[in-house]
Amino acid sequence: MDPILKVEHLHKNFEDFKALEDVNLSVQKGEVVVIVGPSGCGKSTFLRCLNGLEEIDDGKVILDDKVINPGNANITKERQKIGMVFQSYDLFPHKTILQNVILAPLKVQKRDKEDASKEALELLERVGLSNKKDQYPRQLSGGQKQRVAIVRALIMHPEILLFDEVTAALDPEMVREVLEVVLSLAKEGRTMVIVTHEMAFAKAVADRIIFMDGGRIIEEGKPEEFFEKPKTERAMRFLESFEY
Repeated sequence: MDPILKVEHLHKNFEDFKALEDVNLSVQKGEVVVIVGPSGCGKSTFLRCLNGLEEIDDGKVILDDKVINPGNANITKERQKIGMVFQSYDLFPHKTILQNVILAPLKVQKRDKEDASKEALELLERVGLSNKKDQYPRQLSGGQKQRVAIVRALIMHPEILLFDEVTAALDPEMVREVLEVVLSLAKEGRTMVIVTHEMAFAKAVADRIIFMDGGRIIEEGKPEEFFEKPKTERAMRFLESFEY
């Protein structure tokens, strides 16, 4: 079966700094790939390259046999297939929760407002937030705002979901409620690429673990292999700093 997403020889530089160096990755439809590694190793930059938020210096990102590149004329259409959830939520403070969720379907996909609102309420109900639809982001907890951000990505019907450290800005008691939503999406068979520092979550949700360091993929494998018998000394040292 052909992969839904392919990354071929990806390079990304910030002036003299090599953020990503010859990164290659394939993701199958329905697969959950979790990327772990030390801070500054290129994980978040890699995600931003996947959906065209960062221009790449060399290589290709291919989704459904079409190249994703900020220079392409069809980048807006192609980017809709890749949903991304950031650690900072990025909700509009002056709009209600419902307005935040339906904004992109109305503006970008030109969907009918009644249809988009109906789906938005169904998705908010699913994450336990339908009763917050008329409130504003400032009235929600961090965990609630992150769940709204997930709903906002889902309503665009993406083929693949990217999660960039979605629990990093949350208090510990709010982390679980967000991770449970992501776990439920994994059980549905959603295709996801997840960057996280939550090792227990990574172990529970991943079909495959990717370990990055210095802008490169150092090691990859099944969760049980990576966490119990890492192949590289660098991965061993990284895992020694965690309890999971």
